Amino acid sequence: QAQLVESGGGLVQAGDSLRLSCAASGRTFSIYAMGWFRKAPGKEREFVAAISWSSGRTYYTDSVKGRFTISRDNAKITVFLQMNSLKPEDTAVYYCAAKRVPTNPSSQYDYDYWGQGTQVTVSS
Repeated sequence: QAQLVESGGGLVQAGDSLRLSCAASGRTFSIYAMGWFRKAPGKEREFVAAISWSSGRTYYTDSVKGRFTISRDNAKITVFLQMNSLKPEDTAVYYCAAKRVPTNPSSQYDYDYWGQGTQVTVSS
């Protein structure tokens, strides 16, 4: 088992920035990729970004391209999500996730481990 702990959420104004962190522990050697998902009230949980742990290849959903950047610190086994130019529609609970197999990085069903989530609220 791997454990994931997110941090960095909060309340900001439109146009501001936030940086989310997700620290992994436990059976981290089995992790192939890590990703961020979000769930807004009344909506389904959706893919935001993912990064391959070995290659560093990144993936983004269209709505965050150019505004969000996912990165990793291999030594600290931590993944980050830098969110710039935040919009009210980015308001959601953000979840960190980790997967063990090289399948579709945007499919939440392929992820094996999940964090508890961190709230991001963007006011207009």
